[in-house]
Formats: sequence, C-alpha cells, structure tokens
Amino acid sequence: MPTVHLLDYVAGNVRSLANAIEKLGYTIEWIRDPKDIEHAESLILPGVGHFGHCMTQFSQGGYLGPIRKHIDSGKPFLGICVGLQALFEGSAENPNIPGLAIIPGKLLRFDDQNKSVPHIGWNSAATSARDSAKARSFYGLRDTSKYYYVHAYAVPYEEGLFERHGWTVATAKYGDEIFVGAIGRDNILATQFHPEKSGIAGLRLLKAFLEGRRWEAWGDGSRLDNSQGLTRRVIACLDVRTNDQGDLVVTKGDQYDVRERSEGQIRNLGKPVDMARKYYEQGSDEITFLNITSFRNCPIADLPMLEILRRTSENVFVPLTIGGGIRETVDTDGTKVSALEVATLYFKSGADKVSIGSDAVIAAEEYFAKGKLLSGKTAIETISAAYGNQAVVVSVDPKRIYVESPDATNHHIIRTKYPGPRGEEYCWYQCTIKGGREGRDMDVHQLVTAVEAMGAGEILLNCIDKDGSNSGFDLELIHDVKSSIRIPVISSSGAGHPAHFEEVFQQTSTDAALGAGMFHRGEYTVRNVKDYLAARGFLVRHFEDEL
Repeated sequence: MPTVHLLDYVAGNVRSLANAIEKLGYTIEWIRDPKDIEHAESLILPGVGHFGHCMTQFSQGGYLGPIRKHIDSGKPFLGICVGLQALFEGSAENPNIPGLAIIPGKLLRFDDQNKSVPHIGWNSAATSARDSAKARSFYGLRDTSKYYYVHAYAVPYEEGLFERHGWTVATAKYGDEIFVGAIGRDNILATQFHPEKSGIAGLRLLKAFLEGRRWEAWGDGSRLDNSQGLTRRVIACLDVRTNDQGDLVVTKGDQYDVRERSEGQIRNLGKPVDMARKYYEQGSDEITFLNITSFRNCPIADLPMLEILRRTSENVFVPLTIGGGIRETVDTDGTKVSALEVATLYFKSGADKVSIGSDAVIAAEEYFAKGKLLSGKTAIETISAAYGNQAVVVSVDPKRIYVESPDATNHHIIRTKYPGPRGEEYCWYQCTIKGGREGRDMDVHQLVTAVEAMGAGEILLNCIDKDGSNSGFDLELIHDVKSSIRIPVISSSGAGHPAHFEEVFQQTSTDAALGAGMFHRGEYTVRNVKDYLAARGFLVRHFEDEL
C-alpha cells in the first residue's frame, strides 16, 4: 500500500488522523527525526494547541528547515489546523514567534463580544472557483458540506489578497468575520478545520489530496450553497460503566441513579462502541463518553476506556470527548501519574477533548481561596497549556437551591419563573461533586468564571434537577451561565423530544445541545432531531449531505 509520512510532535489526537488515512488504504510512517522528512513523498503536518508552542517545538526539534525544503521541492504537503497557521507570517497568539511566511498574512483572535471563543463546531469551506455552468471542487471541498473547526485564532480573508499570489481559498464565516478555512497552491494544501474529524466530507478531502486530485468537476450552479456559518451542534452522550456482570455498558439514570428500580440491576442500554458508530451514522456532530466507573484496580495503561476510544476512532470520524478520571492518580504499581499524563493517554487513543468534573470544583475552590490566583498546576491549566484550551471541557453538575429573597444567600441568584416548594421566587445553582452526591458551597457562576480563567475551552452544562425528566433543558440556568462567560456552552440534561432542541436554540445562545436517554431508548434518532430543526430554519449538518 502507498505510504504517507506524518510528523508526530505530540500534537494532540494524531491517532484519529492516522485512522482516517489508513481507512483510505494508506500506510503511515511516523516522522520522529528531521532527517526522515527527506524520504517523505507526501508529508502531513497536523497540530493543535498554541501557535508559539508548536512553532517552538518545530524549531527546537530541527524540523523547520526540512519542512521548508520538502515544500520547495514540489512534493505534496498538507497542513492541518496549527499546520495551516505555521505557513503564515505569524499569529497574535504569540506575536514574537514567526511562522514560515510561505503565505502572506497573520492570524488574529476572533472577536468574542458577540460570540463564543474558541470557534468550535461545523462550518463551511466555500471556494469561489466556479462559473455559471458548473462548480469545480478543490480537493473535494463542496459548498454544501460542513467541516469541523476548533480554534480561537484565524486568518482574516481579504478578497483578492491571496488569489493575486496564485492561492485558491475556501472561506468560512463566524459571526461577522470571514476567515480562511482552507488554502492551497501547487503542491500545498492547508486546512484550518480537521478533515479527520469532518466525517465523510473530511475523508473525501484527504483522499483527493493523497491521490493528487486538486480539481474536479462537481455539480452545477444550482447546487451551490450560500448558507455559510456555524451549524447547530447536536451531540450524543454515552454514560459508560461496568454492570454487575463486569461488562462495559452504556447506561442512563434519573438524577444519576442508573439502577433499574424493579430489579436493582445496572441499566444496560447497549455496547459503547456499537452505539457510538450508530450515532455517527445518524449524523451526531460529536460523541461524548462519560466514564462513571472508577476502575481503581486497573493499571492506567490498560484502562477499558482507552480501548473504547481506540476502537471507536477507527470508524467514527467526528470529535470524541472522554470524561471521568482525568485527574492526578497513583498507578497500581505505586507510580504517581499526573492529570496531564492521563489526558495524554486518552488523546493518543483517539480522544479530541477531555472533560473534567469534580476536580474542577475543587480547583475552583482553591482558586478563590487564594484570591483568584492561578497555580499553574491544576489539571485544567496543565492540559490546556499543552494541548490548547479547546481540548479541555469542564462538566458542571449544578442543582437548584431555592431562597425566599436575594439577601438570603451570598451566592449568585436568579429570579425564577418556576417557584420553589414554598413559593420561593429566587434560587441559586449549587455545584456538586461525586456524580451529584455531594453539594459544595459554590455556585455555578463562580465555577464557570473560575475554570474559564484557568484555561477551560468549553462548558458541558448539566442539571441534576432536569436529568432524566424528559421535560426540556433548564433555560434559566443556560442563560445565566452564557451571560457569565465567553467560552462555548453545551446544554445537557432534560431533552426528551426534538422540540426541546428547538426551544434551547431559539430561547438561549447555547452553542450546542446534548441528548442521551431519548436516543438510547430509540424514541428519537439524531437524524429526527436534525430534520426537525432544519424544517424550522436552523442550520444543521446532515450525514447524508456529505455523500
């Protein structure tokens, strides 16, 4: 089989990229020494995280010269995410560190005044290479397809600037900002999005690059899609644990109670890998695994969740998030293992993001106790520093505490439309740990602002009161959290009908919405939800549109 050379410099989830390339019938050779680059025919440079950190890694490792030499030789080169950013002159993320300056321009941070940053989700990559009779596809890119982006910095698009130098550009729009989604010329192709996480559309681009098909006729003008912009993300969540027989199963409970009330057995809704693939094929924009079993007596390197990620990422080409157990721990042989090392194992096994729960609450308590000073040692800070804040999700499990008046508590309160059991018109949201079993003297406003300061890139916002209720999301909670922070929020807990997704997207500024039980029980599919949203004018991504 033909060989593709992949530069591995500990750049996050390169396992998924390797899986995608192997899925297309190619073998991978890893470049771990600059001298290996001269033997590469097709070279791919992936990347996540900080521009400066990555460029420093390239420079200190002696890779910059060989990379430039490979590009100058005319051999195929593909840069992904930070691999694209490295080709430009520099980035506002690290102004003193230069890029390769192969393409003119610098990266700027997105304006976060009216939208969440990082930019996370499925967006366009629309090219202008067309005429009145037909559209031409640049490396398989299609205006009707959506691609997965996750970044805070981008290259602003100026009409004609790149084209004058012979570059073909595909753009995306986030809010009012239009930026470079992909760019190519001669032997060079670079994407700000992650093709390996962009489903069939992303695989099509990788295949076209590896086969050297820069241009091909596709469709006609009637199929061109001008609906650029970020789609509404619909996410499937799988709670995974061992049942009483010791098998890993997907389960779901009411307010976190996962045992059948009649029999007392762990509720078994299916096998994690099989269900993840099913949701991928239904069009789920992401898959989230929440590990709710500790695996205390299992060696770190043999954690069952690592195997689930490895197997899932072989056939599921959308982002995978793993939560549970991302903390400093002690291995079975007595070796101390940092949270960063645990996260690295998950990234190498196929995860794109890690979710931190109870430990985030403890870290936030310490943050406030020290006068809002960052220690630099928490799991959020260390993982974010190494892999970028887009790789760190904080899972929040709040519950309502009703009070009679605003001065009845020192916590951040809201006036609710849904009075408490004694007619209370006010409430605050108490943060919990240990799967909702233990409340803490911290409100949700305090927690989300603290973890944003630490470097979290996204909030998975659960609600104990709504969990398993099938009554819809807690819109008041979502609105309160969204008004407190700039980073994206995934709304969770309470979805029981497609109309609940319409309601949360219509009435709040949430960035994504998550479903679990309604999908697991087969009451509705992800496709049902997206069809419902699309029929009501929401921009969504459909799996079938990528074919």
